[in-house]
Amino acid sequence: MSTLSRLPSGRRTKLLMLALWVVIAGVMGPLALQLTDVQDNDSLGALPAGAEAGRAAARAEAAFPEPDTLVAVAVYVRESGLTDADRAKVSSDRAAFAAHAAGGTVPEPVPAADGKALLLTFALAGTGDEQTAAVGPIKDRLAGQTPDGLRTALTGSAGAEDDFADAFAGVDVTLLLATVAAVAVLLLLTYRSPVLWIVPLLTAAVASQVAGGVVYLLVKHIGISIDLQSQNIMTILAVGVGVDYALLIVARYREELRRHEDRHEAMAIALRRSFPAICASAATVAIGLLCLLAADQPATHGLGPVGAVAVVVTLCAMTTLLPAVLVLFGRWVFWPFVPRYTPGIENQDVAADHGVWARIARFVGRRPRTVWLATAAVLAALTAGVTNLSIGLPGDEIFSKEVGSVTGQHLIERHYPGGTLAPAVVLATASSAGPVADAARSVDGVATVGEPQRSADGRWVRIEATFTDEPTSPAAQASLSRLRAAVRSHDPDALVGGDTAFEADGDAVTSRDTLVVVPLVLAVILVVLMLLLRAVVAPLVLLASVVLSYAAALGAAGFLLDWMGHPRLWSAVPLQTFLFIVALGVDYTIFLMTRAREETAQLGPRDGVLHALTVTGGVITSAGVVLAATFAALMILPMVPSMQIGVIVTVGVLIDTLLVRSLLVPALAVHIGRAAWWPGRLSRATPHAPAHVQEMTTVS
Repeated sequence: MSTLSRLPSGRRTKLLMLALWVVIAGVMGPLALQLTDVQDNDSLGALPAGAEAGRAAARAEAAFPEPDTLVAVAVYVRESGLTDADRAKVSSDRAAFAAHAAGGTVPEPVPAADGKALLLTFALAGTGDEQTAAVGPIKDRLAGQTPDGLRTALTGSAGAEDDFADAFAGVDVTLLLATVAAVAVLLLLTYRSPVLWIVPLLTAAVASQVAGGVVYLLVKHIGISIDLQSQNIMTILAVGVGVDYALLIVARYREELRRHEDRHEAMAIALRRSFPAICASAATVAIGLLCLLAADQPATHGLGPVGAVAVVVTLCAMTTLLPAVLVLFGRWVFWPFVPRYTPGIENQDVAADHGVWARIARFVGRRPRTVWLATAAVLAALTAGVTNLSIGLPGDEIFSKEVGSVTGQHLIERHYPGGTLAPAVVLATASSAGPVADAARSVDGVATVGEPQRSADGRWVRIEATFTDEPTSPAAQASLSRLRAAVRSHDPDALVGGDTAFEADGDAVTSRDTLVVVPLVLAVILVVLMLLLRAVVAPLVLLASVVLSYAAALGAAGFLLDWMGHPRLWSAVPLQTFLFIVALGVDYTIFLMTRAREETAQLGPRDGVLHALTVTGGVITSAGVVLAATFAALMILPMVPSMQIGVIVTVGVLIDTLLVRSLLVPALAVHIGRAAWWPGRLSRATPHAPAHVQEMTTVS
């Protein structure tokens, strides 16, 4: 550890470290810029191969091969009933759309039973780029020369893809700028220096780019997947976690600069003392993220290695590049509050510089039992907000604001059977076509059943069944269960796919992932805490505190999301936010308790914990606020799942920082006393405090 700490802080080796990072950044930076080219955004909604909806889709693709084309659905609605002028508009548009339609023709419009709506549905012609380019003219034609009172909208896969592209145009730059701006402001307030804040922020930016390059290589050569959401979270993790580590290192470095005249020696000692906690923190988060590899859902599974790479690369950058840059710049980087070497200050307790946190520590120490009980009661009360949340985000709520394709869906739902746009697809053996179709027609909740379509090889038939209810609604999912049971009673090999099946199977996969991954993450965190603290009781108490913190965060976010109008969670949100809140939240507990362990050896269990709270409170709170700000940047994204993750994790980190780590954990540790460190030697050892610390404790 002594050797490692001197590499970035040595008089010559710091230059070698800087040169090494210049080379790494020069190689990985250009690769990071290509990361968007290898995104697989289909994984955001994909199912594992074993899910029935996925098997049905694979069977359909093999038995009924069709070109991968976008489908445009133009909807025309007049609530008072369509007029002749409206029908003329539809006829004119149909002729114009033929230029973009596969085969050069658009099928006849489909009227609604109430006479208030018409649908034009057609596949687009040309290559993928040509189809994408055709959507704009189609939208313009649809919106132009419209009779007064006639509502139009473009939906289907063509409208949805175009809306998605519009919503995310330039959003990666916006997200990065919002994150950097929030962190920069907080660092300025924390350091009160016009220069110092730039160093950790630039180091985090380098870490983010290098991590992007590493992930690009893993995607190309190992086969991991990355999507838009995991790439955004990778950026957030690199900046948020990186600045957290920087705050701890800079705080230790500032202390040591006052004790040592040589800044190289000061940095070496600061690194040696802070590295164990930072390394344990990074290991906890990285291993916790890798636990997501046990998940079946592709989007959740793929997030694991991407996030772990970001954390590991950031750890390397913050413990090598950042110290080298700080030592190279010298003390002036702290201007105007430059820490000067003061002979004899090594005998002064650093707690004297933390007046606010010394008062908080005294408050906790006077009535620890009352403090932890009251804090736990507040957290328990916050969990009541969970009742505002539900699992299952409808497809028409995926965007944070209504877009054209969603408007079209709503118009269709009001005038056609709920499943018109997304019928269930039954794939059965050809010999059972008649009985299967009849069974489907008899199912309660099925509005219409189409005629069986036979595959080219004669083995399979495809039957479309339209549900009465909206495809992603609970009622439609109940109808799906009845439909699957009915068709299998006549053909055991029958599969039912479609959007409703996809939604239902996705919920089942998420439930399975939660049951597997959550205990795995908790076990990993428990093992890391036991190894770090060399105790059993304290890690168990800390693990219980982070679980309570997550429940409180989910409840508090429930109140906010309900107020914001988005209480229905995307199915993967609870698991992903659990990982972030628990793994990142335990970071601050690690920072506190590793210092507490160090202080307990000198002062005893009560005064050691309170002294640790005093000297770490400010920097850890700053780190928590910075991390919360970085995740809050996700709320600017136009996708509801990302916004939900941003809200829940931001609230969770703030709760963990301001309540759990500041009050609950230290109060519990003081109340339990020496037994918290059982069976380690601290549960038996007698402390030997330095004289100056004993004097400070007595005065307190």
